[in-house]
Formats: sequence, structure tokens, C-alpha cells
Amino acid sequence: MRIGELSRRTSVSARLLRYYEEQGLLVPERLPNSYREYAEDAPVIVAQIRGLLDAGLSTDVIRELLPCAEGRTPRLTGCPELRGLLRQSLDGMQSRIDALTRNRDALQRYLEATETVAPAPG
Repeated sequence: MRIGELSRRTSVSARLLRYYEEQGLLVPERLPNSYREYAEDAPVIVAQIRGLLDAGLSTDVIRELLPCAEGRTPRLTGCPELRGLLRQSLDGMQSRIDALTRNRDALQRYLEATETVAPAPG
């Protein structure tokens, strides 16, 4: 199928599909006229990519996980390095959450401090 049909079937823009290709996530065949020809399982692969992106994974991590993906959801199986890669991604995400929590708490303290300061005499 061509990129327009894949876009219609997946509700993902052609621009985003080309980005997935640039990232090595989606690999179409190139026809002699330079058109992209996607395999029949491409809609499932796009759904897998979207699901993994929604989980907060980077395209670099997704590129490594896709060979382990089955089904639209996807279910990840069959790759020994999979658990370590997911653990590393989860740990990185938790570190970012912790940093954002500290930032939020600091801003909250600054906001509260501005509410208790008496206005300067005019």
C-alpha cells in the first residue's frame, strides 16, 4: 500500500509516517518510481509504534523493541534484552518525574511566599 492509504488506515499523517521511516521504525519498499510501498502489516506496526510512544518511550528504544512486538497493543515478547531496556526507560522516566516534582514544590513555595508578603508602602 502507498503512504496515503497507510495514512488513511492508521489516522497518522503522511509526514509522521515519513518521520517513522527516518527513525528506522517503519521500512517501506521503494518502487522504481521512488514511491513508498508499505507491507500489509504496516498498519499493525504503526499501531505498535503509537502505543510505545504513548508509553513515553523514545524512538531509539522503540527501534530496539519493535522486533519483540506482537499485535496492535503491542505485547512484547521473545527478546532477552527487553526487560533491561524497559527497566532503564522506566528508571529514566522516574528520575524526570522526581525532578519535576522538586521543581513544582519549589515553585509552590515561591508562590506561597508571595501571598504572605505585605505590600510595600506606597
